[in-house]
Amino acid sequence: MHVAFFEPRIPGNTGSAIRLCAGTGATLHLVEPLGFELTEARLRRAGLDYHDLAHVVVHPGLDDLLAAVPTSRVWAFTTHATRRYTDVDWRDDDVLLFGPEPTGLPPHVLAHPRIADQLRIPMLPGRRSMNLSNAAAVAAYEAWRVLGFPGGV
Repeated sequence: MHVAFFEPRIPGNTGSAIRLCAGTGATLHLVEPLGFELTEARLRRAGLDYHDLAHVVVHPGLDDLLAAVPTSRVWAFTTHATRRYTDVDWRDDDVLLFGPEPTGLPPHVLAHPRIADQLRIPMLPGRRSMNLSNAAAVAAYEAWRVLGFPGGV
């Protein structure tokens, strides 16, 4: 499984995603430009000592990410989707793609031909969207659950 952040802006969210990926075995992909340096204290603090336990790959652009996962389905998470993330028959090489805080994925990414579909995490109406790392955790754990928690204890 792959978790991908397109142009993330908040280091704490990426640090939390590093912990998430260390715990699930997912690869974390970061698509530049990043809104922070990977050496920032806030990122290190949120990721604690999980950096050595997680596989993190930084890509110069979206096409570089897609080239790194040529046969994977790419699922774009957006509040504008109608399909729920729980309605997917997850595969172990799927990519869960999330956009930057606070704007989400831009239209050109959502329209990219490699996007298998757009997915949403249901919320009560009139609420702001979920924190990026929380949304990634909700989706990644659902995919991992459907896959039978491979490697988990």
